[in-house]
Amino acid sequence: MATSAMSEKRVVLLCGDYAEDYEVMVPFQALLAYGISVDAVCPGKKAGETCRTAIHQLSGHQTYTEIRGHNFTLNASFEDIDHTKYDGLVIAGGRAPEYLAMDAFVLNMVRNFVNSGKPVASICHGQLILAAAGAVGGLKCTGFPGVGPTLIAAGALWIEPDTLAACVVDGNIITAATYIGHPEFIRLFVKALGGTISKSNKRILFLCGDYMEDYEVTVPFQSLQALGCHVDAVCPKKKAGDLCPTAVHDFEGDQTYSEKPGHDFTLTANFEDIDASSYDALVIPGGRAPEYLALDGKVIDIAKHFMESEKPVASICHGQQILAAAGVLKGKKCTAYPAVKLNVVLAGATWLEPEPIDRCFTHGNLVTGAAWPGHPEFISQLMDLLGIKVSF
Repeated sequence: MATSAMSEKRVVLLCGDYAEDYEVMVPFQALLAYGISVDAVCPGKKAGETCRTAIHQLSGHQTYTEIRGHNFTLNASFEDIDHTKYDGLVIAGGRAPEYLAMDAFVLNMVRNFVNSGKPVASICHGQLILAAAGAVGGLKCTGFPGVGPTLIAAGALWIEPDTLAACVVDGNIITAATYIGHPEFIRLFVKALGGTISKSNKRILFLCGDYMEDYEVTVPFQSLQALGCHVDAVCPKKKAGDLCPTAVHDFEGDQTYSEKPGHDFTLTANFEDIDASSYDALVIPGGRAPEYLALDGKVIDIAKHFMESEKPVASICHGQQILAAAGVLKGKKCTAYPAVKLNVVLAGATWLEPEPIDRCFTHGNLVTGAAWPGHPEFISQLMDLLGIKVSF
């Protein structure tokens, strides 16, 4: 993406069926947004095929719950991977590592990356693959607590995670406990690739609501946190620490998107205490939340403040319903989820067709996207407006 100096950094993202949904998509789209080429692969599958994902979270039971997540589309073929042509490896967690750790070709690829001294970043249950590859002997590492005994048996110097955001670096190996630690995990990987982040001392506000799209809040939220930005997420009538349920919107052969339950998203600030003037940019996720958030007077006031102050505003999918209701789109050129075209046009904007669906546009202070496949462009264009750069 345009936010990174020309670097030709290339990394592999190792995936499998029922990898954790966030743990494949967040690093995938964040790294792309920073200008890093990412090839997502799965043994036995080719570019264009999909992996089913799993949504794992702690919900008051003795272990995590699991429900179906998004379908993740691979963009490269496993059999074509030559480690000498890449600068690093990311291993996603979830249930996939259990069976990937039995695949000799996977283990050989992982050993090649580890032995070459290139950065290898593994999260959650991904460390089972490192253990099976014989790559953790004598190394400090962490992971989801349940993988601790296996790593100890494999000779690792196990670091019990004090929180589920814990990360550990030892040599060229970066390990993290869960996706809660993505911001540090991704930042450490970028640093290990030789990257530097500049001008990231920004304060960014997210307007959230119940049943916003799962990816459309968490991918940009954690991607911006990984850059070092201060990011706050608020929702009307809720406070810091409260949860918003999210929705997984996907295309599965029906005439419109399907919906499944997503992760619960934890808010970081009190809506009633928000001073919009203290933030440098606004992000509006899509999903079903904008439909009702557009009826809230304070939400409308916040949107007006950012647009009238000409601060960067990034809105995706159905988020533009809020901007339309706020009356701030007149004279703007923008896109949205195609079904929101009516709102955009009636609000006086010039409609820009999202062809392909991952295309995003910047007009003045406004970045708009049509759907979560466009996150790399969406985040990159917001970074450009904020002056944030990742250089190698």
